[in-house]
Amino acid sequence: MNLKPYSRLLWFGLAIAFSSLISIISPSPSPVDAAASAIIQPPLSTNRSKIVDANGRSVLLRGVNWFGIETEMHAPHGLWKRDYKEMLAQLKGLGYNMIRLPYSVQSLRASDVTGIDFSIGSNKELEGKSPLEVMDAVIQEAQRQGLLILLDSHRLNDQRIPELWYGDGFTEADWIDTWKMLATRYKNQANVIGADLKNEPHGRASWGTNNKETDWRLAAERAGDAILSINRNWLIVVEGVEKNVPGQKLAVHWMGGNLEGVERFPVRLSRPNKLVYSPHEYGPGVFDQPWFSESRFPNNLTSRWETAWNYIATKGIAPVLIGEFGGRQVDKNSKEGVWQRKLVDFISQKNLSFAYWSWNPNSTDTGGILQDDWLSVDAPKQEILQGLLRANSFAQSSASTPISSQPPSSQPSSSRPPSSQPSSSQPSPRPVVINPAPNSQSSVSVPTTGRGQLKVASNMQSDWQSGFCMSMQVTNPSNTSVRDWQVTFQMNQAAINNSWNGNFKPQGSNYVVTPLDWGQVIEPGQSREIGFCANKLGSDYQPRQISVSLR
Repeated sequence: MNLKPYSRLLWFGLAIAFSSLISIISPSPSPVDAAASAIIQPPLSTNRSKIVDANGRSVLLRGVNWFGIETEMHAPHGLWKRDYKEMLAQLKGLGYNMIRLPYSVQSLRASDVTGIDFSIGSNKELEGKSPLEVMDAVIQEAQRQGLLILLDSHRLNDQRIPELWYGDGFTEADWIDTWKMLATRYKNQANVIGADLKNEPHGRASWGTNNKETDWRLAAERAGDAILSINRNWLIVVEGVEKNVPGQKLAVHWMGGNLEGVERFPVRLSRPNKLVYSPHEYGPGVFDQPWFSESRFPNNLTSRWETAWNYIATKGIAPVLIGEFGGRQVDKNSKEGVWQRKLVDFISQKNLSFAYWSWNPNSTDTGGILQDDWLSVDAPKQEILQGLLRANSFAQSSASTPISSQPPSSQPSSSRPPSSQPSSSQPSPRPVVINPAPNSQSSVSVPTTGRGQLKVASNMQSDWQSGFCMSMQVTNPSNTSVRDWQVTFQMNQAAINNSWNGNFKPQGSNYVVTPLDWGQVIEPGQSREIGFCANKLGSDYQPRQISVSLR
């Protein structure tokens, strides 16, 4: 999607996961039923409608989009507010296992970044780095925390999404050369799993027309094989078009959402078991498409999705990964809320992979998982996604080779336009997920205390019949830095099954929580968030006597 910083017309262009993520460096046992947990062993491949890891185990990629590198800032958004390592830890703690990371060809050839506060925690490590080196740092930290990365060629220049894979001052060779550079650079980076070749082909883009200038299917074959000639391990992710597909049944599609041509005109790669198709799907909050007003809505949606793209998985042609979907409304009454819940149910029923749009809150027509403070989670959104999230991390069979320092290819020879802002094998067992039903007791504040220089506030984010999730925010209101802090609390009839941003150690009915290494220092005015989810073992489950102190 085009970052959703504006409303566009016909051309469109989770509560918490309840399983423990497994560290890629030092795996530890999970208190959750092992059937709900999976260690992903890269590289990934495909087997009919499934994405599988190196051991042949079915994998569900359940991620978010974190945009910004493809904009004029040349860096993931939100780093003016948050430590990038802290942001990644929160994302992982919510249960996602993948980030779809957009970039532009222009940004990766630039030398400057903006929009980063280098005084915030680990962000100081990014000072003086180029956009490509900032991408390196994010990818390396994601690997340390057990997060997979899908690279996304979102734009050519920094301003807009072009119709085709060339234009805006860049050639097809520029586009493919950038992919070849990235395939070389991250060839030995275990958590970089693939290439989403081009974001949302639309307008003149066609499929199956055999017109070399517009046939996206042919261009995807050229780029995909160029990547695979360098890096045989990557998945090649191919989005749809908007229109111009011979014999298409549906008159209107979202940009990138029309994959009707795949059955007659499949993408042909040198390594067919690396191909994944990826539609984008949105609701009326992005644009009120005609099908949202049909009398059969929302029961007309399933047949639309099956016709447009899911038949690919149903017929075992290839896996489907929904590269973008999202919206502000998730209630049961609004059209957007009804649409979004229907799609989440469809994803669950069909065992599809996805990347939610977006992690960022500054996507105007969809909002994000994070709220405008770049810290708080949009609980209603997270609650509808939580049943899709599983404890999936990946394991490295060996240490990764350092990232190649090969620079990007030279700037395109053509001048750029002025900046403008546009508007049949045995199927794998069904994955086991934990799908609680939150009740109206979420977001209940729990009294807490502070000691010395620090203060702690806690919030019951979700509370359902068999469990709950709580976050705690430790703030330094003083004018000096604080190091080596800990939080303590008492909890009787509950057992923690997932935690984030801290080491939770039980001592009888008491718990002592110490921060991860990157969170040990809290600067003046800064806050650190820790949290956990737990199974209820009785009625006396609520944490009490929560306090913070220095060690």
